[in-house]
Amino acid sequence: GVVFAGYLKLMMPLIVVLPGIVAFVINKDPMAYNVGENLASTTADMAAGAITKSDEAYPWLLNTFIPTGLKGLAFAALAAAIVSSLASMINSTSTIFTMDIYKAHIQKEASNKKLVSMGRLVSVIALVIAVFVAPLLGELDQAFQFIQEFTGLVTPGVLVIFTLGLFWKRATANAAFAAAILTFPLSWGMKVLVPSMPFLDRMFIVMILLLAVGVIVSLMGTEDKEKSIKLDKGLFSTSTHFNIASIGICGILSVLYLVFW
Repeated sequence: GVVFAGYLKLMMPLIVVLPGIVAFVINKDPMAYNVGENLASTTADMAAGAITKSDEAYPWLLNTFIPTGLKGLAFAALAAAIVSSLASMINSTSTIFTMDIYKAHIQKEASNKKLVSMGRLVSVIALVIAVFVAPLLGELDQAFQFIQEFTGLVTPGVLVIFTLGLFWKRATANAAFAAAILTFPLSWGMKVLVPSMPFLDRMFIVMILLLAVGVIVSLMGTEDKEKSIKLDKGLFSTSTHFNIASIGICGILSVLYLVFW
């Protein structure tokens, strides 16, 4: 299942990136717009619907090329994807606040019914905040890229914590805490110091810095606490078929980066 999902993920450039490139090329060259007989009747129609920013590419493609029946189906799929993502984020928000903050520090003896009520309240508050914040993102050229860059301020620390915790026996809680505390300041500092650097490159540099901090803090620590996860030898063992399929994913991904980066 994991490998199958990995191969499906390799199709994302075709599904997400390629249509945007096509929209850019067609919208840029009016002559290319009239290659097919059914694409458009006049160049003026195309000029009237010209794309002014990246986020307009997808709705422009739907409105211009997709027939009425399929247009509704595509919109329904888009709405379903948005609702699914929203549901997962709201669930995570309410769970983190309810279990890690409310139950852990505010009301430790809270009943399950009380926790459920608190989770629902937090979900409503989060949605209300989102309603007021969403219009502020309307001026962005690429909302999706903004979301990825914003989450990239914290993901390097998460990656380092999980990597050290799972694959290095000498990793300590202090090292995880240091990575969690420093990930946002380092990421924001990189964004301020080198704003022209692609955010993926900044994330990689911050990850390396946090990895070094985690190793240093772990080596300096003296505590020898029992790990919450038992790292037995066979914990990460995989079958030959899985290994071959995983190597295939890595190979295809490497080729995509080498060709299109």
